Amino acid sequence: MLNSKKKIFVAVTNDISTDQRVHKVSNYLFSKGFDVLVYGRILPTTFSVKRKYTIKRKKHFFNHNFLFYAEYNFRLFFKLLFYKCDYILANDLDVLPACFVASKFKKTELIYDSHELFSEGPELQGRNFVKGFWKTLENFFLPRIKKSYTVSQSIADYYNRKHNANFGVVRNVPLLKRKTIKVDAKFPTENKTVLYQGVLNPGRGIKPMIKALHFLKEIDLVIIGYGKVEEELRQFVKDEILENRVHFLGRIPQEELPNYTKLATIGMVLEEPLGLSFEYSLPNKLFDYIHSGLPIICGSLPEIKKVVETYKVGVVVEDYAPETIAEKIQELVDNEALYYQIKLNQQKIKKGFCWENEQQLLDNYFY
Repeated sequence: MLNSKKKIFVAVTNDISTDQRVHKVSNYLFSKGFDVLVYGRILPTTFSVKRKYTIKRKKHFFNHNFLFYAEYNFRLFFKLLFYKCDYILANDLDVLPACFVASKFKKTELIYDSHELFSEGPELQGRNFVKGFWKTLENFFLPRIKKSYTVSQSIADYYNRKHNANFGVVRNVPLLKRKTIKVDAKFPTENKTVLYQGVLNPGRGIKPMIKALHFLKEIDLVIIGYGKVEEELRQFVKDEILENRVHFLGRIPQEELPNYTKLATIGMVLEEPLGLSFEYSLPNKLFDYIHSGLPIICGSLPEIKKVVETYKVGVVVEDYAPETIAEKIQELVDNEALYYQIKLNQQKIKKGFCWENEQQLLDNYFY
């Protein structure tokens, strides 16, 4: 029998407002009777959100690099030290030091949710010292955590093999009956559109997609999201003289996002193989596109390719040459029978990739 008085402290380094995974996990645990507190931070672009569970966001002196992680974990440790809870849920490696140490001090159960293979992220490639630092943290902490899960089987297998860990899998799939706030969503173009939605970080395949527009007619790119390479991408669009065909919509609240997703023609999941984190990734936007009926263009990364080819919900590019990407997009747009068969396939399978089913796996960790 669930103890409704049990408290869960959820730690994450982002500002929570657009993090679908943290929201879905927290919302489910709240619905099961837990008292949930989500602890994040305030950023310059943070906007207010309403949640059933409690949110605490703090403004930090530093927002980047080592000083941010040091400040965040220092603040987090003392917050945890004086907060009575039954579970600490650490989201990703960057919150784990404070969560792990506090759990030992307090004798509180620690659960680890790894959203990615953190030490193999694309932004760490070629930065041996920084990469070594995160690997050292993984080597120390992961074998000592009894309960942990991640987003794909490939990442779980890697961690279990390398660290003798016990990772399960809870995929980042959408709710079938997702609460959506209806808005008058519009794209600033009359052309057909390829959509990228998600964090604007290195290795997302956005630059090759931008260059592919040179080989396409009456097809634009719409970008929804924010991140560290946003200004770099905006400058790249100017350099390619494509300002009238690449449209940045910025951050959109997750409750409003489906209104925009369904307007697109094609959804892109062109993560590049820049480190094992991307190679083993299974991003939520893949499933968002399936639920919204968007035929997908993706790279040949194993987890993503397996879903797309097994269920015939899109096309796969074998390389990231702009000409190759353009050719596959044109194939989807021109082949009307293929396009609508893909949409039909997506309708058939989306019940198998829904959070209503996936969330029940959390009962193995919180009870």
